[in-house]
Amino acid sequence: MSFLTDEKLVIVGAGGAIGSTMVQTALTMKLTPNVCLYDVYAPGMEGVIEEMFHCGYDGVNLTATTDVAEAFKDAKYIISSGGAPRKAGMTREDLLAGNCAIAKELGENIKKYCPDLKHLVVIFNPADLTGLVALLYSGLKPSQVTTLAALDSTRLQSAIAKKFGVKQYEVTGCKTYGGHGEQMAVFGSAVKVAGKPLNELIGTEACTAEDWEQIKLDTTKGGAKIIELRGRSSWQSPAYCSVEMVRAVMGGEAFRWPAGTYVCNEKYNHIMMAMETHLGTDGCTYTMPQGTPEELAKLDASYEHLCKMRDELVTLNIVPAISEWSSINPNL
Repeated sequence: MSFLTDEKLVIVGAGGAIGSTMVQTALTMKLTPNVCLYDVYAPGMEGVIEEMFHCGYDGVNLTATTDVAEAFKDAKYIISSGGAPRKAGMTREDLLAGNCAIAKELGENIKKYCPDLKHLVVIFNPADLTGLVALLYSGLKPSQVTTLAALDSTRLQSAIAKKFGVKQYEVTGCKTYGGHGEQMAVFGSAVKVAGKPLNELIGTEACTAEDWEQIKLDTTKGGAKIIELRGRSSWQSPAYCSVEMVRAVMGGEAFRWPAGTYVCNEKYNHIMMAMETHLGTDGCTYTMPQGTPEELAKLDASYEHLCKMRDELVTLNIVPAISEWSSINPNL
């Protein structure tokens, strides 16, 4: 059997809907034969691994454990969905304190049990902050930790495709940046619909200014819509996109969407947010987004919102003041 690598991939929260789907997706993509399922809830996880055995995958070495030391030993890649899910009526920010405490423990466990980890993908909400906390306490380099932001861009692509009645792949250039929350910055200036610039269509009968505002609203509330329709938060799309991210850092097919990454430059600093990113075997690199003045102003506002939540983590004693971060993680 041909796999991208034989290095160990750990799925944290493997007993849940997202985690179990990640396991199946990783095996189907043939990322690595060595996949370890980790969850504190044994029955759910044991049910998942039994199902994977029933799939009859060839050449795989599946393991499952509730012992974090055993799970993380020799791990080279980790995807973590191990936080509380968002429920109806909740925003991602409502999960801040509890899930960031979980992220702190995740980072500490990485530092203790697998300090030579190559890459960590954090997908539990609010992902920008949980990823930031995990990075801080893991001791990893900024290029080694990314968060799931792709769903905002795929939701934008989907909303535009539905509006214009075209195939989703006919809509290109869809990007959202900043926070993975309702304060995200939606960029439409590079979007093309079946080869036509979206900017030339907005304000016409095909797409009024009001239509465009509704598309942006549908994008920012895409996660809430899934909860409304299905009675629980998304699981298939975050699972698929996060495994795509790991595939890219393993040296596989390029990742097409923005990822959440640590940003510290002259404009945005000490924050995790979606940028124009590239994922490869050297980890994650980013460039600053290009857009209209209005789009860039929206990105600034999204950054300010993230900073307020980061500062709340200081108040909650989950992270210390920024001036002390380098003493915890010299890479920051």
